[in-house]
Amino acid sequence: MQDTLKVLFIDAGTGYYRMKRYKVGDFFGPIDLGFHLTAVHRTFNFGTGMLAGSILPGSNRLFFVGYSACWHNIYVSSAGGAGLVFDNLGLNMVAVTGRAPGPSVLFLNRMHGEEVEVELAPLPVEQVWAQGRGGVFSLMEYVLERYGGRYGQDPRVLAVGPSAAHTDFGAIATAPCKGGKLSLVDSWAGRGGMGSQLLQTHGIAAVIYGGTVVDEDFRDRKVADSWFQQRYQMSLAAKDMAATAKYRFKEDVKTGGTFGVNFTTLKGRMLSFNYKSIYWDEAKRVDLHQKLVAGHYLKQFNEETIMTKQFATCGEPCVAVCKKMNREYKKDYEPYQAMGPLSGIFDQRAAEKLNERASMYGFDAISAGCVISWLMECLAEGWLKPGDLGVATVPRFSPDGFAVETDSMHNAELGCALLDSAIAHKGLLDLRRGARKLARALARDKDPRIHDAFVYNANARNGWMTPNQYWVPGALAPMAMMGKYYFFYEDGFFPPRELGRRCAERMRKEILLDNMGMCRFHRGWAEEMMPDIIGSLYGAKDEYLKRVDMTATRIHSRNAAVYWESGRNLDFVESCLKRLREVEGNQDAELARWVDTFAKDKKEAGQSFWYELRRGADEVLREF
Repeated sequence: MQDTLKVLFIDAGTGYYRMKRYKVGDFFGPIDLGFHLTAVHRTFNFGTGMLAGSILPGSNRLFFVGYSACWHNIYVSSAGGAGLVFDNLGLNMVAVTGRAPGPSVLFLNRMHGEEVEVELAPLPVEQVWAQGRGGVFSLMEYVLERYGGRYGQDPRVLAVGPSAAHTDFGAIATAPCKGGKLSLVDSWAGRGGMGSQLLQTHGIAAVIYGGTVVDEDFRDRKVADSWFQQRYQMSLAAKDMAATAKYRFKEDVKTGGTFGVNFTTLKGRMLSFNYKSIYWDEAKRVDLHQKLVAGHYLKQFNEETIMTKQFATCGEPCVAVCKKMNREYKKDYEPYQAMGPLSGIFDQRAAEKLNERASMYGFDAISAGCVISWLMECLAEGWLKPGDLGVATVPRFSPDGFAVETDSMHNAELGCALLDSAIAHKGLLDLRRGARKLARALARDKDPRIHDAFVYNANARNGWMTPNQYWVPGALAPMAMMGKYYFFYEDGFFPPRELGRRCAERMRKEILLDNMGMCRFHRGWAEEMMPDIIGSLYGAKDEYLKRVDMTATRIHSRNAAVYWESGRNLDFVESCLKRLREVEGNQDAELARWVDTFAKDKKEAGQSFWYELRRGADEVLREF
């Protein structure tokens, strides 16, 4: 097996490139090496784990590590399946420095035995973004048509959309290519504004890569099966089938994928109307879920996607077939929650319309939905006028008398108009310096309630990240990298200090997988098996575990989390604790103490809770 990690350094300003090798043991993968390169050289890095191209399912994610345009710290994002073609370059990572003079495409190709071919060429992005399907989709197609014929095998394209030029939370999109045609099953490195960083800092709007290099990948299924038989008394394939059931199809709930399983089970824990549902009683939340979600939104999904088995993968062979489709629309839980119930949308046609607009622009879908829902509440409450945001109407933003199809479509069309305004900087809607900075400005100039209605994690002076769509205190934890699952998000109550420890441990486990290029959907076996696999293949189990711990502590050492600025953040946590006691029936004495403390003095309780969370994380993530 390989004993070095090969990194191709490219200066986007000059086109100069060079190869550098790093010893396996000093570094193991895209997270520890990418963090080092970003910290030392301020590079933008993308690459795979050492197991890319192997028989291990889920080992072909492409990871992006660099400074985040919106979080204002080093960040990790990833896209499913995109590492499989990258492995054909015979590289582990590409590290970009400098800035191209204008929006450019980075061309990477490598025939077996030859040097990597590197080329930078200008792109007429504004012109291309206005063509065809539009935005990021048109750019992927343009680059593939222009350069795809130069490859011996199907390449892969990464691209950004207009959001990368006009906001700080533009994503990076990619899709498998087969026979010179782009698949409709797109994958996204969404969180962290990495598309904005790539375009604004380095001038790169697209990357096309591929090759025919055949390196030494682990392909011995008998050996792999022996590992799994020893631990699970199951073959690798059987264990992976069991571990990925949620993402394929769950017999007990008769649905599958993150959309199907989550929307089936959330019920009263579902968030809607810019988190205003946290103020309702449980009966009202359950009633909304039953009528508008189970009875319509989820029902449509099950009939259109699950029953017709429109399942696909991200581009690598995988039994999870987690991509749940309806024609060109990919149905994942968090985008269709943030630009669904959170934004007052409970109909698939309406949600498809808004999600398509956000995808076309290349937005991080979760952040786009959270920003849209926040602005919708501001309009519904009259804190902002439609003209302030360059739109012509206000939303239907209450469950009372909600007409599921017409009101959902009304809200989706308004959401599209808000995204259009964000790209065109209409009225006061300027997101170039981020939604947190915009919220503060609008609160000063218009109404302080504007800022208090925006739920987000704050980092450093202007860094921000909207939370993952789960009603748990960990979603607002003061961790060094929020928006990913580097926090504890399971149900139940834990005292904040213990919760902070669990967030830290979750972060370690996620890095353990990420650093090998693994998809977290396979964590049901990968978290346990990966150290042993590294031990078997590289004889470095203990060294790998130490490196994971060190990487986690070094990321945490840059933790610049800021105490909750929004009043609704406090309400989010307080209402979650109250629900655990009053609805879930949790009789824990410590939970009761915190509920009572919040009731007596919310601000004081919030500060104590936040700092206890931070103390717990600090206790675990210390470098000795």
